[in-house]
Amino acid sequence: MYNILVVDDSAVVRKMVARMLQDEDFNIIEASDGIEALEKWATEEIHLMIVDLNMPRMDGIELTKAIREKDADIPIIMLTTQPNEAERAYRAGANLYLVKPVPGHLLKFKVKSLLMK
Repeated sequence: MYNILVVDDSAVVRKMVARMLQDEDFNIIEASDGIEALEKWATEEIHLMIVDLNMPRMDGIELTKAIREKDADIPIIMLTTQPNEAERAYRAGANLYLVKPVPGHLLKFKVKSLLMK
């Protein structure tokens, strides 16, 4: 079973992403911002992260940079409503940049692709 950390300040979005991935062999762990995500990442075995760009306290770019300082290999998907921030996300270390709303089948495919490398 893979642990996926879904980081978004919207509980609705976190639940929606969890629902999209529910029929797969994934355990969804939720965090509401980058600070909470770092705390969970430090205490849980996380195999992949799905991260929003705009969040309070610590945004997705800052979170991605913080994770990359300690772990170069964990796959990070930036899932956001901001269509023009892909370059910043990739420079920070994101593996993939998807713009909301994303179809469930596409998110599942991308998650599986990154986990199976």
